[in-house]
Amino acid sequence: MTTAGGFSRYRKLFDDPRWAPALVRATVLEAAHPQVGAALIDNSTFVTHPWRRLRNTFHSMRRMCDADEAVRAREAARLNRLHARLKGEGRDQRPYDAMDPAARAWVLATIFESAVTMYRLSGQPLAHEEIEGLYEETKGYLRALGEEDAHLPPTTGEFWPYYDAMVERELEDTEAMRIILYKLFDHLPAPGVLSGLPTVWATGRAVAGPLIGAVTVASLPEPFRRRAGLPELPGVTTLMRGTYLAAGLTRFLPEDWISAERVVDVLSATPGGDDPASRTAAALHERLGRAGAFLRLLSPLPVPEPAASSVPVHSGAEEFFRDVLDQTGDGYLDWPDLAAMAREMATRLDLDEPEETRLYEAFAGWWRELQAALDTDGDGRVSAREYASNTAGLAGPALIRVAEVLFAATDRDGNGTIDAEEYRALFRTAFRRETADTGGAGGTKSASGADTYDGAAFVRAFVSFMSGRLRSSPFDPLFRQP
Repeated sequence: MTTAGGFSRYRKLFDDPRWAPALVRATVLEAAHPQVGAALIDNSTFVTHPWRRLRNTFHSMRRMCDADEAVRAREAARLNRLHARLKGEGRDQRPYDAMDPAARAWVLATIFESAVTMYRLSGQPLAHEEIEGLYEETKGYLRALGEEDAHLPPTTGEFWPYYDAMVERELEDTEAMRIILYKLFDHLPAPGVLSGLPTVWATGRAVAGPLIGAVTVASLPEPFRRRAGLPELPGVTTLMRGTYLAAGLTRFLPEDWISAERVVDVLSATPGGDDPASRTAAALHERLGRAGAFLRLLSPLPVPEPAASSVPVHSGAEEFFRDVLDQTGDGYLDWPDLAAMAREMATRLDLDEPEETRLYEAFAGWWRELQAALDTDGDGRVSAREYASNTAGLAGPALIRVAEVLFAATDRDGNGTIDAEEYRALFRTAFRRETADTGGAGGTKSASGADTYDGAAFVRAFVSFMSGRLRSSPFDPLFRQP
């Protein structure tokens, strides 16, 4: 059994810059598994909100490898609740279940194998005892999730034939894998720190996108590359090794510069907040803005125009539908979009099981209400056109229930009001945004003179935002943030 200090090897990986390309590689191999790929396509927000997904995944892995057993147990329970809700039928009519033991074992197998490959490609192959230790931690991670490690072979000697057999027989050229390799990095939205700096982002993405894709493809197992028809570009193997070697050299930079937690928080932060990551993002944003102006002088790059919509929707409604409601980015509003909202709220607020269940149930009620009000063609989802034709249908009793559940989770002392500190704590914790006071949003003064925020005011503000009526709100960073 893995002890409290038994995840030390994985904790060491988190701050190793080589882990970034290795983790992309592992994600591609996960997505090539039919069950994992189907779950990603149907439920994930990794295309529309990749930086948010990166932050959530990173912090989850940190907690799962924490030295404190209680932290690990709490995160494992949260992940199990999340995965238990991800089941259904993929676009190929095959069922998928995120709790499938074999699929979960494969996810851990790709992480272990990609870590070993990372060291090998960067010219520092692990000694046998280190590989054995890392594999024991991998099995311990699976046990921490409540799974017996029977779906992973007991020894590393048996792991490699298992891995080769999975690559040869089980992996497929899935839609999710193709999106990660060829769409995600070419169309990656700017992180918050680069918002409003299209020249800087376009320049960096034009170079980094194809590079990441080519390096990742070159690092995949050769039998799978051949079977999936993935291109083998001349010189890309040398480029791949050079990338891993260069990433390895950055380990000698000052520790603060390569702290993965710091980098991830800054990338996913929105300038304007009051937390340390947002302040750092704001400073970087200012400097990069000057760099962007310089780049425009040297080599003007056209700023891409927004793609014209085939649906004649009012621009404000279209923006809200795209940025807030359509969380999965498939052009429609359906249950996975609302489930993604509930999942993000529960994650940010670190809700326990009863509160989390109430939140999901409230969102499920809202989805049923939306279907009845907006799904005029009966196809089980809401298009942008259907949404624009009846935006008032979003603000029914079920949405009010969602707001009430969120209010109850924030009102920690249960006195029916949120005081100024509870209100600020909500936005710091859930939305990473500082807000000056509650009065501007309908707050009142208590008998003691302190600002308070009652349930009615909170519900009005939340419903106004979620129904698209309030164009600027402290709630914006929760769902709009990439």
